[in-house]
Amino acid sequence: MQVFIVGTGNMAGGIGTRALAGGHSVRLIGRDPAGARELAGELGRRVPGGDAAAAEADAVGEADVVVLAVPFEAAKEVVASYGQRLAGKTVVDISNPVDFSTFDSLTVPAGSSAAEEIAAAAVPGVDVVKAFNTTFAGTLVAGEVAGIPLDVFIAGDDADARARVAELASSGGLNPVDVGGLHHARELEGFQLLHMALQTRPEGHGWMSGIKIIAP
Repeated sequence: MQVFIVGTGNMAGGIGTRALAGGHSVRLIGRDPAGARELAGELGRRVPGGDAAAAEADAVGEADVVVLAVPFEAAKEVVASYGQRLAGKTVVDISNPVDFSTFDSLTVPAGSSAAEEIAAAAVPGVDVVKAFNTTFAGTLVAGEVAGIPLDVFIAGDDADARARVAELASSGGLNPVDVGGLHHARELEGFQLLHMALQTRPEGHGWMSGIKIIAP
């Protein structure tokens, strides 16, 4: 698949690393073109032979999966500005609408989620999937915590879109966990609110922990 990543920060680097490890191509775009080129070069060093390059916005038309590796409010702006260019695409929202001043609450209304608000801002025909919001950037680069592959929780209303994101995760050495419809994004965002809050405590894990479902 071709994975088009909007954003050039740490999460873009982590997801890009897993995508290249899975044999996919990666195209990057950010507000600063130099930042996209720099990240593409870094990804090439992490995964030698991987196909990573900076791109222009129009290149989104060639993408199989579009990852919004930007904060919640910026993600809403991106889907609104891209408009029809995203129609028919699988769009992955990784954001967490957390009150970062307290790490004590979400900033979306009760009963809603960032993913659902992003879907509402998109044109009809865009398949928004919530995924990668419960994984930290450093763990994505490694693909594991303490030798155990990361779980990637996936929520979305279109089964084919969820399967596409699951393939992206599994091909990169991660464990996809399909939780069903997009309305479950609110639970995933609540999961990560608690997970992030734990990192701020003195006994926190330095943003290198993971949420894992263990079964016999």
